[in-house]
Amino acid sequence: MTDIRQASESGARFTVRGRLKSFVFAGRGLRWLVQEEHNAWVHIAASIGAIFAGLILEISVADWRWIVLAIAMVWLAEAFNTAIEDLCNRICPEFDPAIGRIKDLAACGVLVASIAAAVIGILTLGPYFADLF
Repeated sequence: MTDIRQASESGARFTVRGRLKSFVFAGRGLRWLVQEEHNAWVHIAASIGAIFAGLILEISVADWRWIVLAIAMVWLAEAFNTAIEDLCNRICPEFDPAIGRIKDLAACGVLVASIAAAVIGILTLGPYFADLF
């Protein structure tokens, strides 16, 4: 049986089975990210905290859009950062200043996304918390 990745590179036809298999690959990546990356554990805690706060505070649908966007932005940044770091480690296992710079830039993306998500969380959930007091 041909791997979906090989089939797509060879110009194979679109199939529903192939698309469904791509979800399996994505799920495998998400499982790996959560199991192996310690920073992902922090993102899980923050994601659960934001979702829990939104549910308790009964935020509006419009505000949920911001919370979902913020959570997704951080998870995307973490996944890309991990992929870039793994690729760099595979290409150049020994220390290389250029590879170090690339990895630092990828990590910076996670930091920026996390700070933006925190600001979105404060701006979105802050008024609801203020109304409690």
